[in-house]
Amino acid sequence: MSAAEAPATESGEPARGPVPPGGLLDVLGVASVVLDTDGRIVLWSPQAEELFGYTAEEALGQHAARLMVHEEHSRLVGRLFADVMRTGQSWAGGFPVRHKDGSTRLVEFRNMRLLDDRGDVYALGLAADQSTVRRLEQDVALSERMVKQSPIGYGVLDTELRFVSVNPALERINGVPAAEHVGRTLREVVPLLNVGDLEAAARRVLRTGVPLIDDTLVGRTPADPDEDHTWSHSLYRLEDTLGHVLGVAVSLVDITEQHRASVEAETARRRLAVIADASARIGTTLELERTACELAEVAVPELADVAAVDLLDAVVEGRPSALGPSESAVIRALAVRPAEGSDAVRAADPPGQIALYGPDRLVTECVRTGEAVLVPRVKDEDLPLIARSAEAAVLLGRAGLHSYLAVPLIARGEVLGALDLKRTRNPAPFDEDDVLLARELAARAAVQIDNARWYQNARNTALTLQRSLLPSHPPVTTALEVASRYQPAGATSEVGGDWFDVIPLEGGKTALVVGDVMGSGVAAAATMGRLRTATATLAGLDLDPARLLEHLDKTTSALDHSIATCVYAVHDPRLRQCRIANAGHLPPARVRPGGPPELLDLPTGVPLGVGGVGFSTVTVDFEPGDELVFYTDGLVETRSDSLDERLALLLSLLDDPARPLEETCDHLLRTLRHPDNHDDVALLIARAQELE
Repeated sequence: MSAAEAPATESGEPARGPVPPGGLLDVLGVASVVLDTDGRIVLWSPQAEELFGYTAEEALGQHAARLMVHEEHSRLVGRLFADVMRTGQSWAGGFPVRHKDGSTRLVEFRNMRLLDDRGDVYALGLAADQSTVRRLEQDVALSERMVKQSPIGYGVLDTELRFVSVNPALERINGVPAAEHVGRTLREVVPLLNVGDLEAAARRVLRTGVPLIDDTLVGRTPADPDEDHTWSHSLYRLEDTLGHVLGVAVSLVDITEQHRASVEAETARRRLAVIADASARIGTTLELERTACELAEVAVPELADVAAVDLLDAVVEGRPSALGPSESAVIRALAVRPAEGSDAVRAADPPGQIALYGPDRLVTECVRTGEAVLVPRVKDEDLPLIARSAEAAVLLGRAGLHSYLAVPLIARGEVLGALDLKRTRNPAPFDEDDVLLARELAARAAVQIDNARWYQNARNTALTLQRSLLPSHPPVTTALEVASRYQPAGATSEVGGDWFDVIPLEGGKTALVVGDVMGSGVAAAATMGRLRTATATLAGLDLDPARLLEHLDKTTSALDHSIATCVYAVHDPRLRQCRIANAGHLPPARVRPGGPPELLDLPTGVPLGVGGVGFSTVTVDFEPGDELVFYTDGLVETRSDSLDERLALLLSLLDDPARPLEETCDHLLRTLRHPDNHDDVALLIARAQELE
């Protein structure tokens, strides 16, 4: 056992005195035989008994050559014995020996002359089975050759975790000569490497004997102090044949390139996952703000700690968005994620706010050039170029903004705005891979944002037209109290062609109209306006309701195959009656004091524009205090409930004839109308008054 293997004192020096035996001699089974000058056996070890088969009683006093050597070799053995005894020079080699059982074995010998204190001369023979010796020699030679020539770094640490030996590969990895390893600890040899975990693992392997296989180690060594490397290392406890712990073997393989390839593959996989997520989550609606929020939500936290989606205000308004070199950018914030929390979030423009960014600001550069702007490591002087104001710059600095990236939102060749990304918690700076991912997200989202923008502009146009064609306040009549509501479809749907009207007629009579043009958008709103004008003109002729619908049917047929439903009623306060005709519309409800609400039983008729089918007029009583409730299908139809159930619910809500009409309108809309309803709603309620 070497000094490095001996138990150590507190000073680290090897202990003096007995140490545990090694096991190599036991593996070799070395036999000891001592001969006198006549060649007789005077000492015979137990290993000799095992190797040659003779007991000590059988061997002692016998001529060794006669006992163990074949006759044809006796002369050669005698000469070799005489040379050793005469010259004192040792002889070593292999020789065939006769075993007691009659077999012949090749034995590896080392013979030497001995001299005792009386001057007597003896011969010592050390012998071992040659096949065992050759096997061990081959094992040692193979191990030594493999260790020295292997590209894998190998080292042996003693029980105090000091280097005993290293191979050339580990010399190259560590950048330290082998001689400077021996006797030193890991910390002393590779001070640039954080070896705390490695030392803890080595002690655990020493204690338990359980090897550590293919663990990963990242750091730097004197061989390459400026670049991180990644190694796969394994630890094994070394023991002799008797089970005594000798130390720990360390193997080290540089897997830097494989690790980088794995990281790049994982980055690519992550990028594809984010893009797939973006494809599924962005553009679920045609609502501009919602689409912007979906983009920001995809970017956080996978790509950035804070993400903002900003559009040029000119783009939102439908005007040209090109900027000159000295122009400022008027930007409207649409979304910020996370919605609240850090100083970096508070530094961002609140959604809906319009801000002016000077020509020197980085987001202005992004939307002006249509190119990404990357600041991998943000310095103090960069903050005013990123923030909207000096106060915002202070907030960004306090939040720890260290990396910034802005990519343009471009759709159909037009720059719409920018996706603004900041990192405060993620320690890694934005790199070119992040730029590629951000560009991909921005490109996919920009098309959806542009679709939402154009849809919203078209919807706003249709809604403006729709509202301009509807009466802002129904005319006041002496015979009727009237309340009305119009609600456009939810933000994800186009405006439809629902309308209502209250038309004063001669003789104190009043015409009440509710209709619904099939279709949506500007075309439906325009058709609605033409039908409302035609209805008002025909109503002035005091036509029977059925006759009026026949004329409207012809008018509708001429409007590019338009189709509409309509209920037309004429109230006569003197007769206390209403004459009503229906063209494919839902029936109005009548509410009477002292009785349950009811749906009027009217011939449904066919929608306007079908042509060739007549209409019928029905006369119903309409006493003072009675109410008629006209509505379009957007109030009662849903995708999940039957129409009969919804109409029954409508009647149940008309349970108080004395309730003010304005409150009744709000009550019906609040209860029956869903915020995301995909259809318009027109509602008209008329209550008969006593004539003075």
